[in-house]
Amino acid sequence: MKKYLGFSMMIFILLTACREEKVKTDVDFNHYKEAFVLRLWKMNPGWASSVGYHKFDSVLVVPDKTRQEKERAFIQKELEQLHEFKLEILSEANRIDWKLIRNYLEGALWEQTTLKSGEWNPSNYNVCGGFAEMLGNNYAPLDERLRNFSIRLKHVPAYYEAAKKNINNPTKEHTQLAIEQNRGGLSVFSADLPASLEKSKLSETEKSELLKRSMAAQKAIEEYAFWLEKLPNPHPRSFRLGSTLYAKKFEFDIQSDQSAKEIYENALTHKKELHQKMVKISRSIWSKHMGKKTMPGNEYELVKQLIDQISLQHTKPENFQKDIEKQIPELEKFVRDKKLIYLDPKKPLVVRKEPDYMAGVAGASISAPGPYDKGGNTYYNVGSMNGWPAVQSESYLREYNDHVLQILNIHEAVPGHYTQLIYSNNSPSIIKSIFGNGAMVEGWAVYAELMMLENGYGNNSPEMWLMYYKWNLRTTCNTILDYSVHNLNYTKEQAMNLLVNEAYQQQAEAEGKWKRATLSQVQLCSYFTGFTEICNLRRELMKKQGKVFDLKTFHEKFLSYGSAPVRDIRAMMLAN
Repeated sequence: MKKYLGFSMMIFILLTACREEKVKTDVDFNHYKEAFVLRLWKMNPGWASSVGYHKFDSVLVVPDKTRQEKERAFIQKELEQLHEFKLEILSEANRIDWKLIRNYLEGALWEQTTLKSGEWNPSNYNVCGGFAEMLGNNYAPLDERLRNFSIRLKHVPAYYEAAKKNINNPTKEHTQLAIEQNRGGLSVFSADLPASLEKSKLSETEKSELLKRSMAAQKAIEEYAFWLEKLPNPHPRSFRLGSTLYAKKFEFDIQSDQSAKEIYENALTHKKELHQKMVKISRSIWSKHMGKKTMPGNEYELVKQLIDQISLQHTKPENFQKDIEKQIPELEKFVRDKKLIYLDPKKPLVVRKEPDYMAGVAGASISAPGPYDKGGNTYYNVGSMNGWPAVQSESYLREYNDHVLQILNIHEAVPGHYTQLIYSNNSPSIIKSIFGNGAMVEGWAVYAELMMLENGYGNNSPEMWLMYYKWNLRTTCNTILDYSVHNLNYTKEQAMNLLVNEAYQQQAEAEGKWKRATLSQVQLCSYFTGFTEICNLRRELMKKQGKVFDLKTFHEKFLSYGSAPVRDIRAMMLAN
């Protein structure tokens, strides 16, 4: 009997070991990823719709306490399943996916239990963008989209009632942003929806019901904005995160081998290097632009006066968007002629006025289709100057002068965000697409600016290089500003001195950047961090590969990994 029991125990142990080993394989991890993503979309239907997965378009999640408990349970269960896989057993590509899933889950849990932005940031609550996307993207027949639109609308009043219960001691800056963006988004229901209904074939009954629900939704949105205006809040929370929260958010959002403080110190060094280059150029072309005017002895003043003079060359407010549209084909031709990277001619880029529900943070941005909607339009959102005082418009246009506007278009469009996001959507890993790393995405766009000029864009004119250095100085000062504001209690006066006097920004641009630093945290660090990491990787590969290094191959290989953190792409590219 003892022998029999011993033999049975041995068989049991062997079978158990086999099962454990099976769980560790790449095949099983791939199955897990597929199932995880479907569970993720069911938990986050709005996010699913934004990346082109439209199975849950009719669902609007009400952010009440029950939802929060359900989300915590989801995160904890997924973390348990994730840790069944041993990292060293997985392939390199799957190791990155494993880390991305873990980073998302742990970050989401930290957000809910520690950061708790849902309490102090009322702008977290805004349904307008999701509804606008349903009307604006032709991923399904109009009538089908409108029916899902109608079902989702039913839950808008409950959504905003839950939002009111969640909010506690909000910052005044995020409160004002929430009011502006929610009211701005009302046009989705008052203008866009009726226009879509006119084109639809819905029955009169369906249209009537939809409009009735739309009126209730608009009332809920307006009441939310009014409630925020009247909310008693004598001691509002500071918009500053503080060093502890900032360091942790940087870790989750940036995913770099370096800490926030290290990146900040690198930015300070880079700022000095840029100043030296700008002074050298300014001295060489001073007389060309300034004639016989005496060259200032102060180096900051020298560069500032020359930049101010060159910045007078700019477009008019009414032509701003048109000039952007005109430059896109020119950039595409340059990239193809120089063989810098493959551009897919079948992927459309649509330049449009920035939607009202997006206003208030950035003046130019890209809205790309998700990995499930690869054929959809990519939108280049351009801020409008309608209603601006002439002085403000002039300041803005001097910032985005004829030279800088080209660099902006490189960054946002070709071969920057627009190009990179197309590659990201073509990545074989859905995980790398949906959990795209912001530092890699922004870093690529900043890297693209330098790379284009290195290859002769702008005919190597000193004016273009001077404006590029000014633009890159802005990227660098984004990090200095963000870190200083949230960790070192930078005042607005200190920020204006940094941006206007040391980074040569126009007053309107500096004011906008200060506002952005008060409304966001860490994101402004992503540009400089990703940029320096990509430049360092290219330098390493050029040294390693020598004469066989090919720039186009490097670019396409780098982007083939999707929007993964640069540190992980670096590990794979150097290993291969």
